[in-house]
Amino acid sequence: MADPKFEIQMLHDRVMVKADPDAEERRSSAGIVIPATVKMANRLVWGEVCGVGANARAVKVGDKVLFNPEEQSEVDVQGQIYLVMRERDLHAVATPQTDHGTGLYL
Repeated sequence: MADPKFEIQMLHDRVMVKADPDAEERRSSAGIVIPATVKMANRLVWGEVCGVGANARAVKVGDKVLFNPEEQSEVDVQGQIYLVMRERDLHAVATPQTDHGTGLYL
């Protein structure tokens, strides 16, 4: 008998994020590739929101968010690693429509 499938629903102000796989390896402005093994202190990364709790107010599924991956909890869902965090742990949201953005775009 096959295992039943359960849909994951985030609770409260929790956000589930899939980190950008290109965030690990990066390239300097001069074109030098910096491998993932070189860690920089407090480096923030971008990720995509895959789920939000009912009390999350500023983000929605599909938004790009900026966060510190070192301070988050990881969860493995069907072989894919996701990060779970509180909405207040996000540093920025990149969304197509905003009323009070920075004027910078991804």
